[in-house]
Amino acid sequence: MEPAVEKLLRDAGFYSIKDILVRGPADVSEATGLKMDESMEICNKARVILEEIGLIDKSFVTATSIYEKRAKGYRISTGSKNFDDLLGGGVETRALTEVYGEFGTGKTQLCHTLCVMVQQPMQSGGLDGKALYIDTENTFRPERIASIARARLVDPARALDGIIVAKAYNSAHQELIAEQTGPVIEQNRIKLVIVDSAVAHYRAEFLGRATLSERQQRLNKFMHMLVRLADAYDVAVVLTNQIQSTPDGYGDSAKPTGGNVVAHTSTYRLLLKRSSGKNRIARIVDSPYHAERETLFSLSEKGVSDALA
Repeated sequence: MEPAVEKLLRDAGFYSIKDILVRGPADVSEATGLKMDESMEICNKARVILEEIGLIDKSFVTATSIYEKRAKGYRISTGSKNFDDLLGGGVETRALTEVYGEFGTGKTQLCHTLCVMVQQPMQSGGLDGKALYIDTENTFRPERIASIARARLVDPARALDGIIVAKAYNSAHQELIAEQTGPVIEQNRIKLVIVDSAVAHYRAEFLGRATLSERQQRLNKFMHMLVRLADAYDVAVVLTNQIQSTPDGYGDSAKPTGGNVVAHTSTYRLLLKRSSGKNRIARIVDSPYHAERETLFSLSEKGVSDALA
């Protein structure tokens, strides 16, 4: 790559080869002023370099190669054995896990628990890494992190130091944070990215059918950036989602927001529901290889934990 082009990319906020690949040719073109064919060539070169050094899969690989790579994959414990078993061992890296449900079903509690669990050593269900929490609804509570850590016999100060919080004030800011996430991941050993919640700003800002197309295009761009982040940086991405009622008498009356854009980009979709007392139900609604099934878990001082008898 020519030095002038490298400088152009750095000045436009592209700090690594992974960053170029994650943001894609459209972003490269828009940020640098380069023509689309030039931007596509830059992104293709970035992909080839990352393939050659083994950081991403080559364009054509055998199923055996994918199987062996997945067998070595990492997972983060949810804090509940039943919940982990439901997911095949915990929340998977290089994947998007969408969690949706009504208010009070445990979506944000799960996110807070995962932020503590990811910092634990692998033998304790973690990845010895840090978490990035993208907060779009002002739901992050450091006090809750501290209480979960204490209940799990983890130093609260250490747990808080292991979480970087980015507060997104609108959809454009949310997208900007996603664009700037790559260097943050690399510099801080981030192994978990939380987006709580992914669709809220888009729902609030794009009202009515006249704006639906633009909303979905913007949301689609954001979601695909998360997909590429998860894969390129080998992190787990967990996003929460709200539900919308569809009282039409057909099918499920409560569906996650975001439509097909969110449905098609999420690797796993989990529905959380209320049960009795502090118990909750987690149901796998969509997965590449899990059957649709459910399990019980509880919300306690430990955050997410095993169901109460």
